[in-house]
Amino acid sequence: MAMPIARCLPRLLPFGVGQGEAELGRAFTSQALQSIQASPLFDNSRYPFAEANRTNLQFLKHQGSPFCKRASALSNYRRCATASSTGIAEQASSQGENQMASSTPHNDESISYLSQAEASAIDELLMGELGFSIDQLMELAGLSVASAVSEVYEANHYRRVLIICGPGNNGGDGLVAARHLCHFGYKPTICYPKRTNKPLYQGLVTQLESLKIPFVLPEELPSKLKDQFDLVIDAMFGFSFHGIPRPPFDSLLRKLVAPNGKKAEEVGVPPIVSVDIPSGWHVENGDTEGTCLRPDMLVSLTAPKLCAKMFKGAHHYVGGRFVPPAIVEKFSVRLPSYPGHSMCVRISPTESQPVDIAALRLNYVGFELLEESAKKDPFEQFKTWFDEAVSRKVSEPNAMTLATASENGQPSARLVLLKALDERGFVWYTNYDSRKAAELKANPKACLVFFWEPLHRSVRIEGSVEMVSSEESDSYFHSRPRGSQIGALVSAQSSVIPGRHVLDKANEELNAEYADGKFIPRPAHWGGFRLIPEMIEFWQGRESRLHDRLRYTREGDSNGQKTWKIDRLSP
Repeated sequence: MAMPIARCLPRLLPFGVGQGEAELGRAFTSQALQSIQASPLFDNSRYPFAEANRTNLQFLKHQGSPFCKRASALSNYRRCATASSTGIAEQASSQGENQMASSTPHNDESISYLSQAEASAIDELLMGELGFSIDQLMELAGLSVASAVSEVYEANHYRRVLIICGPGNNGGDGLVAARHLCHFGYKPTICYPKRTNKPLYQGLVTQLESLKIPFVLPEELPSKLKDQFDLVIDAMFGFSFHGIPRPPFDSLLRKLVAPNGKKAEEVGVPPIVSVDIPSGWHVENGDTEGTCLRPDMLVSLTAPKLCAKMFKGAHHYVGGRFVPPAIVEKFSVRLPSYPGHSMCVRISPTESQPVDIAALRLNYVGFELLEESAKKDPFEQFKTWFDEAVSRKVSEPNAMTLATASENGQPSARLVLLKALDERGFVWYTNYDSRKAAELKANPKACLVFFWEPLHRSVRIEGSVEMVSSEESDSYFHSRPRGSQIGALVSAQSSVIPGRHVLDKANEELNAEYADGKFIPRPAHWGGFRLIPEMIEFWQGRESRLHDRLRYTREGDSNGQKTWKIDRLSP
């Protein structure tokens, strides 16, 4: 099965809009860095943000940031990627590595927490002798927030985002984050009740209005925010705030707080993301004024502030990849390492609230599965869905749960990888001495389940199982990387071993034996199985748990062709 090629054109997100975006985007795609300087977007007479763009270009030169990398510092270009492969067997196993790395928490004990004086001094140094401007720092902060939000709250499930912005820099960070979230596929709405006439903020508002992002007043918000929004970003106040929030922010904060003894979901409060510090908290001492704001996620900027030690939500991220070495050296700041090209990194909260398992649920929206659009052949329907999973960058879309049962009915399940698919069935490879192989030999019936979470889709396949031919097993075995071929010789799958050293020693010995490209024979205990479908069910998540389920049941053969009956099942 041929995989589709996914392409992503570069887009300019930051300081210019409209025609200027297109002109600079074309300059980037056709020429190198020097050519971008000639873009009209750097002409003061034509675009008000030309000076900021020139400053950003110098910053990019200084940092040596490559343009074609997602979320690279201040470039604000989405990653240009071309992904293709020629079959399921060649599906890249490294897909999603950067996402996995950035989601792996760092131990917060190894990271510095800043006092208010330290945070202020770092900002002064950044905007003083280190040459950063306020708009640069705001752009970096907003991008960091948007990147962190997209890692935890995917647009498929949390598309409607309310960003509440205060009158200062924290509010500016929220305005920038809103722009990036719009380009990331979210549908932001902004509550910005105390606007300023400063040109920087007016420019940010103009950019958002050009994207047709709506602005609402506090009194226009519903009593239950969850009725209209899936997520709230709190960008009201930052580390310089003192005292008690005044109107209208006091009432806005109350909308984000569940009364004592109540769960947020029960009173219509969506998940909350706070920018740098939870609004109303003291930067060092936490919630001294009793706002009772308890965000689900905190995105600390530059470095966490001392109050973050009192944060008990599930997700704590740091966005500060722009911090120069001079800051680290002068203030002895310990910062986390950032994976890949990510602008944010997850750290472990000092103390997490217990997870309410019963409250974990998603409301699936955006897709449907109707009889009139479904393919008549389930293999064609599967290929259509599989291609869409590949194009949406689902990590290992060929991963499937294989459920088997022993002769006496004892069930077991594990994940395997689909390696071939044609009209005969679904093929995977394994050790013939493994538990699953033993169960399949004794009871040659099995079930496969695929789950493509970003698409809210699952496919369940039931049928009989047979071993593939030796020729098929040989062909696939010798298409594998040499390390995987040797691994099949090393592992007596499912057998008990005294320790990891047994595998390492055998692997070292066999690598030496088959050095210099020596032919590696397929072991007799290794080969493939094929599941021949008798039933294939396609499941599409829908709103309010009213999912679509279409079941294909094989009725027989007609003129050499399999015939299938399609039934809709109640969710």
